[in-house]
Amino acid sequence: MGVDDENFFGHGAALQAVCNGCIVVFVAVYVKSIVFYPTIHAMDNGRLDLNLLLTLEALLAERNVTKAAARLHLSQPAVSAQLSRLRDVFDDPLLIPAHRGMTPTAKALDLLGPLREALDQLRITFHSHKDFSPTRGKLTVTVACTDYVQAAVLMPFAVALRERAPGVRLAIRHWDPASMEQQLSRGEIDLAITTPDPSQVHLRTCHLFTETYVLIGRRDHPSLRPGLTAEEFAKLEHVIVSPSGGAFTTPIDEALAALGHKRQVVMSAASFLFVPEIVSSSDLVALVPRRQLRGQADRLVLVDIPWLSEQFDISLIWHERTHGHAGHRWIRDLVVEVAADEGKGVRMPDLARAGRATKAAARGRT
Repeated sequence: MGVDDENFFGHGAALQAVCNGCIVVFVAVYVKSIVFYPTIHAMDNGRLDLNLLLTLEALLAERNVTKAAARLHLSQPAVSAQLSRLRDVFDDPLLIPAHRGMTPTAKALDLLGPLREALDQLRITFHSHKDFSPTRGKLTVTVACTDYVQAAVLMPFAVALRERAPGVRLAIRHWDPASMEQQLSRGEIDLAITTPDPSQVHLRTCHLFTETYVLIGRRDHPSLRPGLTAEEFAKLEHVIVSPSGGAFTTPIDEALAALGHKRQVVMSAASFLFVPEIVSSSDLVALVPRRQLRGQADRLVLVDIPWLSEQFDISLIWHERTHGHAGHRWIRDLVVEVAADEGKGVRMPDLARAGRATKAAARGRT
């Protein structure tokens, strides 16, 4: 891969820190299962560390202690001492002095390919935390969100992700507010896209947008027009969304009650995604988040309700454990970019024009 071992981990304190962390566990597992399996019972794994593996790789590549020492930025005596430890660990000479340089033993040649593969994989893992190439990177990202966020953010995000980072896999999970913080901390999910909770001070957040509501109905709905009063709004038959199931009131009803009105709620749905379908084929109306309607406005009438100030924030939420990972940082940046691009507004059909078109169509049928 052309990665300098000193830049890869270096030696001394930097290497020791890595060896005491999770990466050395990966090496131990990977090497134990692949590289050292033929001699697993003949060696003491507790005496093998990452320094020795890097030294063995350099010695097998250079077949010369002096050249291997220069490659590793170590002294020749230090590499000779490590070679002695490697011979003891593997119970094999590994490299035999020859007329020019050293000749690897049969066991050393068996180790060379798998050793390089293991260390290269470790280098990729290490550098993925420092740098990320969207066109070549491999990553799985799990996102928790509501069905509304899936429609408003994740659908366009998924399209952009496939175009820019084909090696990244996306897993979508249902948002569970009661366990979201624990899921993020345990690594069960990597991101959540939802309304932030100020009490979750241990999580990182990035504000994506502030969402507003719009009233929707079928294109030829007889009672929908610009400038609906609160009284006229309350008299319509409404569908509301109750994610927990079965409720017939929302915070919007509290705002309406403050104005002295109570609306007719005749249906409670568990998902926003269901609402445009039922509304477009009936006289029911619904207040839905504006962004949900991108691409659907042509088959519906959309009416702004200026006297209704209800809105909510949507944020990107993640845990400290993925904050510094270059791949996850790139994913977060893409979510922010897509959310901004998708927030350029939903086209509001001209209700007067829609009414004229409906009347013209009716005349054509008679």
